Amino acid sequence: MSTTTPPRRPAPARRPAPSRRTAATGRVAPTELRAAPPRRTPPRRTSPRPATAGGTLRRPPRRLRTGSPRRRASMALVVILVFLTIFAGRLLELQAVRGEALAGAALGQRLRTVDLPAGRGTIRDAAGTALAVTVDAVNITADQTQVRDPQAAAAALAPVLGIDAAILADRLTGTRRFVYLKKEATPAQWADVRALGQPGIFSEPSTKRTYPAGELAANLIGFVGADGKGLGGLEYGLQSELAGKDGSRTYERSAGGGEIPTADDSEIAAQPGLDVNLTINGDIQWVAQQALAQKVKQSHADSGTAVVMNPRTGEILALATVPTFDPNQPAEAAVADRGNRALSDVFEPGSTSKVMSLAAVIEEGKADAGTVFDIPAKLAVGGATFGDDFNHGDIKLTLNGILAKSSNIGTIEATRLIGQDTLYRYLKAFGVGEPTGLRFPGEARGYVPPTSAWSATSFPTISFGQGLSVNAVQAASIYATIANDGVRVQPSLVRSYVAADGSTTPVAAPTSTRVVSAQTATTMRRMLETVITNGTAPLAKIDGYRVAGKTGTAQRVNPNGRGYDGYVASFIGMAPADDPQLVVAVSINNPQTSHYGGTLAAPVFAQIMTSALQTLHLPPTGTVASPLKVTPDGR
Repeated sequence: MSTTTPPRRPAPARRPAPSRRTAATGRVAPTELRAAPPRRTPPRRTSPRPATAGGTLRRPPRRLRTGSPRRRASMALVVILVFLTIFAGRLLELQAVRGEALAGAALGQRLRTVDLPAGRGTIRDAAGTALAVTVDAVNITADQTQVRDPQAAAAALAPVLGIDAAILADRLTGTRRFVYLKKEATPAQWADVRALGQPGIFSEPSTKRTYPAGELAANLIGFVGADGKGLGGLEYGLQSELAGKDGSRTYERSAGGGEIPTADDSEIAAQPGLDVNLTINGDIQWVAQQALAQKVKQSHADSGTAVVMNPRTGEILALATVPTFDPNQPAEAAVADRGNRALSDVFEPGSTSKVMSLAAVIEEGKADAGTVFDIPAKLAVGGATFGDDFNHGDIKLTLNGILAKSSNIGTIEATRLIGQDTLYRYLKAFGVGEPTGLRFPGEARGYVPPTSAWSATSFPTISFGQGLSVNAVQAASIYATIANDGVRVQPSLVRSYVAADGSTTPVAAPTSTRVVSAQTATTMRRMLETVITNGTAPLAKIDGYRVAGKTGTAQRVNPNGRGYDGYVASFIGMAPADDPQLVVAVSINNPQTSHYGGTLAAPVFAQIMTSALQTLHLPPTGTVASPLKVTPDGR
């Protein structure tokens, strides 16, 4: 086999050295020793550039191209004009389009509006003594951004404000421009705070509700909350009259947070609330509370109530409840103790209710005080057997004797003469189950079931005071009707309202309704006197005065609503009996030492009534009652 050698690439021809032709000979002369002429730009290559030894292409350096100066100036001018146009448009928008809104927003950041609380009306007793009054106070505030050292400021403020330093430090730390440090501080406290010279601490005017008499009539007056609105008692019930209408003040602040004195401000004046003049006599109220509290404590009772009423006008002179509370510190009392049990609690009236049953019998002409009734030892009605609280065989009692001895059997026998429909009608006329009209929050109106719901034993039990319920004011109103010659006057607590200009507006005259005739009422008062002189309530006697009244010992409805548990001992009476000026109703709830109204409630009645007669300067009438028969033989 033969081997063929591949053809070699021919070597490039040697390029002859450049030469020049001389002017004389025309020959080409060698140019090795002469300077090279200026290099011309070679023509663009169309073939690939030969590779270097390293295998990379060699690029000739590019020359920097510079544009036209005029063009550059034009472009710069265009850019400047664009920016100026945008700026001018934005400026036009801010000033011409949104200028007013932005100026208002800026002003709004400098303005501060504070409420100007309306002065809450003062509550006064019948003598003009303030029981609830609003005083000037200061809300102490802070701008957190101006407080340099919250810990140091808190340590300085704590003893003045009576607030823990850690709590104050937390309130002083942050970026909020407005926080409360203490509401309703006294002006003296604010003066002490200012003296400290702490930056970022400010104040705003406020008010504080105080109760100068403390516990006196506290359950009637009630109290207000942190927002100054009534939360209980008359403070709540008369909120619209007492509150008034708040005003406001708007002022401009400097960058430091202080008020600019020369800047314009605006103010809407507050409209003060009305002062309220009550019917309550502070002296009688105080005695009623003290006497009641002592008896509740002695008998280890759960609670007690006492009501003093003018039977002619319906005005309530005292409305006592035990336990009570201090309205200046309502949070420290139990919720139940802040209410008014004389209106919110109901109880079965027991034997005090017999006055309605027997008045109906007399008014209907079925009997009079001397009518004699046979009273068996026991009486079976509707499948139940009834007896009396005192032991006896078959006896005879007059209608007066039935009331004096508080005979359940006698009351059943007498009330049978009028029937259940008539009895029900009189109970409603005396106000059982009807609202008192006092506008008191949480009032329970009591209850007597309609006759359609009565069972076989309802008629006998309701006749002597069980199976129906009343509150203490309703119970007092029943006896006030007898004291007022048979006319029931709606109870009242408010006598008048006083505006800020001093003008006084009396309340409308209370409504009145005749329940029984004056003759029937007079007979009932004579019979009620016998209860004191020859019946169950000798401890209700008052030296020099004729007193009429009735004891009550009723089973207490179990608070859980199931059956009975304990007793309610009560006594309701009037004096002077022949010309009654006052009615006092006392009830002791769930006593532990005794449960009879004659031994527990009657002495409290005597104590309160004696003081009230003296306070109002009501003398004895000087008359002597002729005795009524209790039994046919006059015993």
